[in-house]
Amino acid sequence: MTTARAARTQRRTRIQEAKEEVILEAALDVFSANGFKGSTVDQIAEAAGMSKPNVLYYFRTKEAMFATLIEQVMEVWLAPLRFFDAGSDPESEIRSYIRRKLEMARDFPRESRLFANEVLQGAPNVEPMLKGPLKDLVDEKAKVIRAWQKAGKLRKVDPYHLIFSIWATTQHYADFDVQIRAVLGDGLYGEGRYEDAARYLETLFVKGLVIDGQSG
Repeated sequence: MTTARAARTQRRTRIQEAKEEVILEAALDVFSANGFKGSTVDQIAEAAGMSKPNVLYYFRTKEAMFATLIEQVMEVWLAPLRFFDAGSDPESEIRSYIRRKLEMARDFPRESRLFANEVLQGAPNVEPMLKGPLKDLVDEKAKVIRAWQKAGKLRKVDPYHLIFSIWATTQHYADFDVQIRAVLGDGLYGEGRYEDAARYLETLFVKGLVIDGQSG
């Protein structure tokens, strides 16, 4: 795991922790707007209101800042999927997953765009994570979905494409927010849009997948 330089000192102070948070917040703004290649340490330092040498004291390279952010993003982003359990009711699990993912799109749009930009660039900095921890988690949850299907609780669909579809439809609300705002206009572009989206996606996925008699 990539660790900030200050975090490796024997006694990490609150000032060090606060400085790292300021730097990472600034880096998140810069990376999510410009992508990894289009971002510089100078831009991050300016956004953080710090000197470049001061930034580099805490994070030796741009790569170190990006890696730390990606680790944090993926830990938060994948957490909802870990709740899938074969012994649980698929309807409630899928509904809950959709809503948690929409909440994340609402609350963490920069993080979503950061990851999307990285993947669009071919994932040069996160490919090992995609092929390792991410794949392992999705493989595990695909087995859960198959167990629901075997128990007659869920229609036969490819579990991987089901997960991909939920990712795509929920993260759309973060990655394409400008487009959504333009299409919905002032009258519909409000906090209620997430509830509207949740109800629609629940209908799409739950009603389309949960076998009659299993839906509550």
